[in-house]
Parts: sequence; structure tokens; C-alpha cells
Amino acid sequence: MAEITAGMVKELREMTGLGMMECKKALTETGGDMKAAEDLLRIKSGAKASKAAGRVAAEGMIGAFVSNDGKTGALVEVNCETDFVAKNQDFIDFAKSMAEFVSRTNPADVDTLSNSKMADGKTVEEVRQALVMKLGENINIRRMARFQTEGRLAHYLHGSKIGVLVDFSGGDDALGRDIAMHIAASKPVCVSKEEVPAELLDKEREIYTAQAAESGKPANIVEKMVEGRIAKYLAEITLLGQPFVKDPDQTVEKLLGSKKAKVNAFKMFIVGEGIEKASADFVAEVMAQVGQS
Repeated sequence: MAEITAGMVKELREMTGLGMMECKKALTETGGDMKAAEDLLRIKSGAKASKAAGRVAAEGMIGAFVSNDGKTGALVEVNCETDFVAKNQDFIDFAKSMAEFVSRTNPADVDTLSNSKMADGKTVEEVRQALVMKLGENINIRRMARFQTEGRLAHYLHGSKIGVLVDFSGGDDALGRDIAMHIAASKPVCVSKEEVPAELLDKEREIYTAQAAESGKPANIVEKMVEGRIAKYLAEITLLGQPFVKDPDQTVEKLLGSKKAKVNAFKMFIVGEGIEKASADFVAEVMAQVGQS
């Protein structure tokens, strides 16, 4: 059997990103054949990724990237199971690299992204599976957003859990960042009232009408009450209608007007938003393990 040297283990680690003992074991099993060992680890990492896939991954981070010219950029949400792994440097690097890769290659969707080849010839999915093998948790790319603009882009990350990308025209970079920070803090639904989904507005109007009707006031008064509530609601959920967080005496619309600027679009991702997290009953888990043993 060929001697498994430290240099061989190091080389395989650099090729796969996996642990030293796993690489040494794979080399031993394949008699020192580097390519066969790499293939073996891919097979094993794929199997491990498959086993982990059923576990809820609601932690993670938002990767953000904007090109140097400010014309293209992307947000990518990458999820894992625990906040501990979310702080791992390999996980962080993967999320950041995915944002840059999406900005540069413009994949149609997450499936297309997963099947895309990176500079080293490996697909994104192969890299993801290797990361699952290394970190031992379910890791997945949940969603992505890419902008390309004639104006320019600004982005803001609140820690690593909230990411905002803003497409704007006019103003300057400082204004773009301020608007991105405002969005992270105030969480508008869309830019203007014209963009509010009709079904959302209809639902609110239905609720306000029922509430106002209980007052017993005449129909014409009820109608005015409802329209007043709708106007207030639109101001709360639209970017332009909200008071600017750094100067609540003026709305974002007035701020943009004073800078001769315009927000064309924005996207905000919040880690784990909409994912139902499993509540762990640790006592039950311990008792179950005791019963099994």
C-alpha cells in the first residue's frame, strides 16, 4: 500500500475543503490515489448532505455584493441549522462568494445557480455538499436577488441577518446607504403606494370598513374614516411615505426630492423569514434516548 504522507493529506484538504482525518481516511481507502480519494469524498459528502437535508435550516446569513461601478449587485440568503455555524468563516465565505457569483453570472433561479460551475470547475452544489460534510449541518441556498441598473446600487447589512439592496438614481453614495439603512430599520413593503398589491389593500380596506361600521356613524362618515385609515396604512408600509429614520420630521419622499434623487426598486432579505422553526423539547429528547438505551 502506498504511503500516505502529510503532503498528500494537505493537498486533498485544499482540493475538497474537508477535515484532515476524513482526507487521510479517504486516501487510505483508495491506496493513495488522489483522484479516487477526491471522488470518494464527494460521494460521502453527498450522502451526508442528503441525510442533513431534512433538518430545518432557519439560521444563516445574507451575502451581499455590489460591483465596483455600482451597476450590478446581488443578495443571497444561505441557511444553516445553528447560529454557531452561521459564524463559521467557511460558511461566511461561501455566502459572500455566492452573492458575487450571482451578480457576475446572473443565474435564472436557485436551481440554475446550484448547477453552475465555479472558477475551479466544481459546481455550486458540489461546493455546498462539501461544506455540509465539513460543518455537519444542513446548509442550503434559499433565495437570491440580482439587480442591474442604469443608475447605481447601494447595499446595507445589519449584522449578517438583514440585507438590503437599493437601486437609485441621483443623489450620492451616502444617500443610497442611508436609504438602505432606513429600509432595514423600517421594513417597507414597496417603494410607493402605486406598487402596493391590490389584494393586500383590499384586505385592509375590508377590515377597516368592518371596524368603522361598528361605530354606528352614517355611511358617508364611515367612508371618510376608512379612507383616512387607508392613507395612514399606505404611509406606514411604503418607503416614500415613511418618516426618514435619521430625521423623522421629513418623509423619505421629501428627502429624495431635496437631493433630486429617486429610488427605482429595492430588495430586503431577513434570515429565516417565513421558515417555521422546530421547538425543541429537550426533556422529551433525553427521555427518549434513555428509553432507547
